[in-house]
Amino acid sequence: MSILNPRATNAVGRVLIAACLTVSAFGSSRAGETQGQASVVDGDTLEIHRTRIRLWGIDAPESNQLCRGDDSVQYRCGAKAANELDAFIARRPVDCSPVSLDQYRRTVAVCSISGVDLAEWLVRNGLALDWPMYSKGKYNKAQHDAEHAGRGMWQGSYVAPWLFRVYQARREAGRLFGRCELASPAIAVFFVVRGD
Repeated sequence: MSILNPRATNAVGRVLIAACLTVSAFGSSRAGETQGQASVVDGDTLEIHRTRIRLWGIDAPESNQLCRGDDSVQYRCGAKAANELDAFIARRPVDCSPVSLDQYRRTVAVCSISGVDLAEWLVRNGLALDWPMYSKGKYNKAQHDAEHAGRGMWQGSYVAPWLFRVYQARREAGRLFGRCELASPAIAVFFVVRGD
C-alpha cells in the first residue's frame, strides 16, 4: 500500500520529465553557465536571455568615447568596438561561464564562441584593453600583439576606458556643482551620489 497521493506522484513525475526535456533541449551545460544568442550592449557587455554579462578581464571604450586614428581624425572607438563584436558574433550562440558580479549587479563572465574567448579577441584586435587589475595579465600577450601590429586603438591615440570614466565623473560633478576643482575623482563620485 502506497502512502503517496497518486495525483501528487503524477504531478512530480510530469515536472521531472519536463525538467529532463528542458535540459536535453539546451545541451549539456555546466551548472551556472549561460548559453544562447547574444545582443551586444557595448564593447564589453552582452545580454543573453535578459541577463547583462560584462566580459571578464578587459575594458572596452565607452559608447560615447572618442579615439584618434593614425590620421589624427577622431572616431567613436566605443561604438566601433561594439559594432565589430556584433559582426564577429554574427548571431552564433555564445557560451559564458560566470566569474562574479560587478558593482552594478551584472554577471561578469568569460564568454566564447566555438572556443574563441571574446575578451581575448577584442584585445587582440585593439578594440579593448587588458585590465590587469582584474585579469592579472591574462590578455597581456594579446594586447602586446595588437600594439605591435597597430590594430584598432593602437593605430592612433586613446584614453584608457577606466581613466575616461574618471574624467567623465569629474566633468559631471563640475557641471552639477559649478566650476569648482575637485581634489579627487572619489570625492566627485561621492558628491554626485550624496547630492540627490
